[in-house]
Amino acid sequence: MKSKIINDPVHGFISLPQGILLDIIEHPYFQRLRRIAQVSLTHYVYPGAIHTRFHHALGAMHLMDQALSSLRAKGVDISDEEFLAAKQAILLHDIGHGPFSHTLENSLIGVSHEQLSIFFMEKLNEEFGGALDLAIRIFKNEYPRPFLHQLISGQLDMDRMDYLSRDSYFTGVYEGVIGYDRLIKMLDVREDELVVEEKGIYSIEKFLMARRLMYWQVYLHKTVLASELMLIRVLQRAGALGRAGALKSHSGALSVFLEREITAKDFEENRDEWLDAFSRLDDVDVLYALKQFAREEDFLLSFLSSSILSRKLFKLRFSQEPFSKEEIHRQVQKTARRFDLPEEQAAELVFSGVESNEEYNIKAGEIKILFKSGEILPFSESLGYEIQHRLIKKYYLCVPKG
Repeated sequence: MKSKIINDPVHGFISLPQGILLDIIEHPYFQRLRRIAQVSLTHYVYPGAIHTRFHHALGAMHLMDQALSSLRAKGVDISDEEFLAAKQAILLHDIGHGPFSHTLENSLIGVSHEQLSIFFMEKLNEEFGGALDLAIRIFKNEYPRPFLHQLISGQLDMDRMDYLSRDSYFTGVYEGVIGYDRLIKMLDVREDELVVEEKGIYSIEKFLMARRLMYWQVYLHKTVLASELMLIRVLQRAGALGRAGALKSHSGALSVFLEREITAKDFEENRDEWLDAFSRLDDVDVLYALKQFAREEDFLLSFLSSSILSRKLFKLRFSQEPFSKEEIHRQVQKTARRFDLPEEQAAELVFSGVESNEEYNIKAGEIKILFKSGEILPFSESLGYEIQHRLIKKYYLCVPKG
């Protein structure tokens, strides 16, 4: 069977055989991912971070191919149908992401990107005559061979292996570099559960450490977080004005999502209509809307939008303890005086909250280690010392500079 070759900067050449996988990639729903940033506004801090969900999906599929091939070479029975379905599922795992990926999730609509991915997969399955039946079962963890789902969504899945490698490459933050090739070679299956050979223990530890460092150094970098909080507030303000009929500018494909609150029930009752509307949304629409909003009479919307466009980002402070109500109120008063605003409006320019991350979640289905003796133990019990699994919280206070 003929195939197309894509030259990926992270993994090298990726082969795409003619058939259903290529048909999925060429579908408008999937091509839309070219216009969805993988790491939102991270390029405001790391200018090279302009890669997309399209890149990531192809990379994750490539790693899935490598993992399944490695498992087959070890004698794991994987049928051709399962092999293809797992690649389909990982290829489509992020197809439900909206503009700027996680940043605007639940800001535009009250539906998670995972649920939207399922809606898209079900719609594509109808178009492709049931060719995604098995992929959907694996994606939803309804197939009686859990290791296939674990390769898509688990503590050592192909999603994480690709995005850590890819985000590290494009940001230049080399603390995120992982030995994904070695990790993949260490994978095995016992009783249809994914395990890792004993000699891969320290590669896992490096993987977990790299993920933790990437979260605090990239994904939750204080300037990145400030820009994302500002963008969220823009959409919240535009939505409030839109539903009140007070938004004067037209924001294209985004308008319908600003004029009413869309819920999962709307998608369930009118799936095709809302999927069609959502599939027209990408980062371009939000950037266009920001340009429109910057000229609105509403001060909050105009100020926030123009600040994002010109990178006049708010100042964000982290703290180990929650900021006091007195400190937050003091910042609201200061902002009110600076911009000559009522305190009620000024409060919308002061953001406070908490972000958290943990190196290893022992409650989320532990990584299983296969020892040479044949014994299988959870990763947390396989080291000579206790692995860090405490949830780390950082409280933030974000205000306009000046």
